[in-house]
Amino acid sequence: MLSQEEILNMFTSCEALLEGHFLLSSGLHSNRYIQCAKVLQYPEYATKLARELAERFLGKGIKAVVGPALGGIIVAHEVARWLNARALFTERQDNFMTLRRGFSIGQGEKVLVVEDVITTGGSVQEVIEVVQKSGGKVEGVGVLVDRSGGHVRLDYPVESLLSLTVETFSAEECPLCRAGIPLVKPGSRKV
Repeated sequence: MLSQEEILNMFTSCEALLEGHFLLSSGLHSNRYIQCAKVLQYPEYATKLARELAERFLGKGIKAVVGPALGGIIVAHEVARWLNARALFTERQDNFMTLRRGFSIGQGEKVLVVEDVITTGGSVQEVIEVVQKSGGKVEGVGVLVDRSGGHVRLDYPVESLLSLTVETFSAEECPLCRAGIPLVKPGSRKV
């Protein structure tokens, strides 16, 4: 089992913990950003993290692992490998999260929803809704980093490998905006 310190060291060594003024996919602003792609670019780290996450859901009969594009694709694939399950991803079409590319979930199929980072849980909730509408049964949610410090509440068991409390601000109340620090949008989702 990987310790929080070992996981944090992976992120630090890959320069995945960024400082500045960031626009998050939730629309909130923050002075810190976790760029999981910088860790996942190393197959050794991706494998270790995915195995750790998968072990938390062993014995639940997971048949499919689903993550949102873009951040959840590698996580879904690698976790699915360890669970001997299918790896699927959702993506936005006309501003709605959906399964495309011929992906489908069977009626009653046990599904694990995964994500690289959660702040508000919005994208994860959208994936959960897609799974439910498809007839799947969500067995839990696995994330690499919970940047809410455990404050995100979902109706399913949530397992995170790393939990950080990172301050966020609305655009109207952002002290970084008031200080004139340039805003950067490092994520993949259009806000």
